[in-house]
Amino acid sequence: MLEILKARFQDNKNLHMELSWPDVEKRLLEHPDSVDVLRRMEESGGEPDTIGYDEKALQGRAKNPPSGSAERKAKEIGVLIMTEELYRRLQSLGEFDLKTSSWITTPDDIRDKGGALFCERRYGTVFTFHNGADSYYSVRGFRGYTLI
Repeated sequence: MLEILKARFQDNKNLHMELSWPDVEKRLLEHPDSVDVLRRMEESGGEPDTIGYDEKALQGRAKNPPSGSAERKAKEIGVLIMTEELYRRLQSLGEFDLKTSSWITTPDDIRDKGGALFCERRYGTVFTFHNGADSYYSVRGFRGYTLI
């Protein structure tokens, strides 16, 4: 898995110009559970890569247990679903979801009413939309991340 990640890191330097592979590899080796999560993401068809690091390191969201299939799948894999802020940060590094969309973390007051948020990129712009949390679209997935 580390070789796959190293190759992807080197192929996509524009996503993480401020990072070096030895630093990333060191962090990965210190967090073998995260490497296992990345392996599961790779096996599910995802292509995990590094886009930087969060200096404030978000705390776990144990008070918001999974209630939908995207959240349940993310939990099974061991990732967190991206926030709108992280999704927009990712999109500032390249063009993703040009023909698909991705569920993002949804505020509790919207989830409590059965809603959920998703994002996509069209016409050179990132859009955030809403839908029922139980909606299913074959081209809608989610983008996850892990903290190491």
